[in-house]
Amino acid sequence: MSNIEIVPLCDAIGPMGASLRRPLPETFPGSDALWERLRRETPEVFGPDGEWILRFHCFVLRVPTGPTILVDTGLGPEDSPAASWAPVPGVLPTALADMGLAPEDIDVVVLTHLHSDHVGGAVAKGEPVFPNARHLVQRAELDWLESGGGPVLDDVVRPLGPLLDPVTGETTLAPALKAVPTPGHTPGHQSVVLGDMELVVAGDVVLHPVQLADPSVGYIYDDDAEKAAATRTALLAGLREHDGVLAAPHLPAPFIRVLDAWTSGDKARGDV
Repeated sequence: MSNIEIVPLCDAIGPMGASLRRPLPETFPGSDALWERLRRETPEVFGPDGEWILRFHCFVLRVPTGPTILVDTGLGPEDSPAASWAPVPGVLPTALADMGLAPEDIDVVVLTHLHSDHVGGAVAKGEPVFPNARHLVQRAELDWLESGGGPVLDDVVRPLGPLLDPVTGETTLAPALKAVPTPGHTPGHQSVVLGDMELVVAGDVVLHPVQLADPSVGYIYDDDAEKAAATRTALLAGLREHDGVLAAPHLPAPFIRVLDAWTSGDKARGDV
């Protein structure tokens, strides 16, 4: 068991905005038979009209005598690229301050992928929020974003400038802690793995409890749905094999122990 402290920080809670909202069976293809069960077992992910209620968690990892690592930066300010669909502004800066952390205390930012709700908080008023941090992103993810352009590239990635550190493949963050590619949701999606699958901060590999009930269930906004399902299935199988914990930003609880059967798992875990 590692002595790395892992702290979830809730940046926001709210429904997906109208610009992206679809009926849930359409949002998660292949899920039709599961919704009655999920409404009964996980009512906290449904709004009054049945809409999906998302949590937006970031995670701080404190390594003894090592770096302070932030995984993802949340939604960002009211004018961030996430404003078109998510409940901005995020409260990550306040949550960090409540931990006794200033932005300057963050040594490494791991960006699981370059969607607006995971990187919007990296820049405010055109300036990097975490000025001393290496911002780790997979080269494949950066190439994908640059090929398409858009506000995340213009308003977040480019202002990061030399703080952005593109890597390829597995990257060691600290002893027993690494970032590993988990592609599918986006081409260069990555997750943070502690020990031998002791815990995985998995970004958007798993977005909704429906994908714990059936990992083959897709997501309408995956870049490569087939690859995303394969990645998700393998990751959850590895966690089950090692009695590991899934840390996923959008699930109703930030930490879920993955068991053979669907369960809401541990509702709160901090030190792992």
